[in-house]
Amino acid sequence: MIRFLLIFNAVLLTVGNCGGPLIMRLYFIHGGKRVWLSSWLETGGWPITFIPLIITYLHRRSRQGPRAKVFFMKPPVFLAAAVIGALTGLDDYIYAEGVARLPVSTLTIIIASHLGFTALFACLLVKHKFTAYSINAVVLLTIGPGVLALHTSGDRPKGESNRAYYLGFFMTTGAAALYGLILPMVELTYKRAKQAITYTLVMEIQLVMCFFATVVCTIGMLINNDFKAIPKEARNFELGETTYYVVLVCSGIMWQCFFLGVIGVIFCASSLLSAIIIAVLLPVTEILAVIFYSEKFQAEKGISLVLSLWGFVSYFYGEIKQSKRIQNQNPATQTAQIDSSPWWIN
Repeated sequence: MIRFLLIFNAVLLTVGNCGGPLIMRLYFIHGGKRVWLSSWLETGGWPITFIPLIITYLHRRSRQGPRAKVFFMKPPVFLAAAVIGALTGLDDYIYAEGVARLPVSTLTIIIASHLGFTALFACLLVKHKFTAYSINAVVLLTIGPGVLALHTSGDRPKGESNRAYYLGFFMTTGAAALYGLILPMVELTYKRAKQAITYTLVMEIQLVMCFFATVVCTIGMLINNDFKAIPKEARNFELGETTYYVVLVCSGIMWQCFFLGVIGVIFCASSLLSAIIIAVLLPVTEILAVIFYSEKFQAEKGISLVLSLWGFVSYFYGEIKQSKRIQNQNPATQTAQIDSSPWWIN
């Protein structure tokens, strides 16, 4: 069951990680200028999570009757999710500032650095142990997107000042560092929770995180008068008013897939694996940017893709070897900190 959930969440993460920045960039390319609105959309789709939560509750109630719990989250976990959510809201804004100023190709190069931050914070917060294979994967997945930096001089948008470009650069670096902290914080919450961590609880944590992140972004939108500006911006959108709202809705859905996939992968494996999947998808996003936005695809991007895939394979090969070694050492013992009962029961 855990393997199925891992694959399912990895697919969600893939869809969100590749589609999210592309749709967000589409908004800015064709006349969108509201950074707080873009950051709000990253978590504003949080009500979508109610759908699977309601389904699981109805299934539990059909089996357990009135005794079925509506929510599993206890106050300490709720508080931790709220704090992480507020940090996520701040990270959303910083990231949106970068997307508004940088082309996708440059953005993905900088975001790749989050893997190094995640590895560092995972070691400090959750005492993640590195193997030769995971170290190799981190190095390759950091170098791979970094190769793209060899050809970024021609990527600066026309008419953009040096100040705006470098502001986008530093904002994106800050977003990478902050998200590198957030991922291990989620894993630490799982480990420190004094209750069974089920997939239903993971979805509840996702709901709370995105709600508080959206609250932070909503405050920013109110201060910046973004709600009043939306109708006018929609009328002036280059692709049409209807398309404008379609872009906003699709952006919210894509980013919700991303966040649910992230915490799901952490639940099934670790924050480091979540970061590695994000890193390996960066060159894929590069290719999609070439296809949809006609960005140039230099040889450096091909090399980056190969190195990232190599690092991804290295990590999984190491995990498979370690899993087999543990099973051979003690095949009779199956210890787990996570409740592996089917998610539709818990």
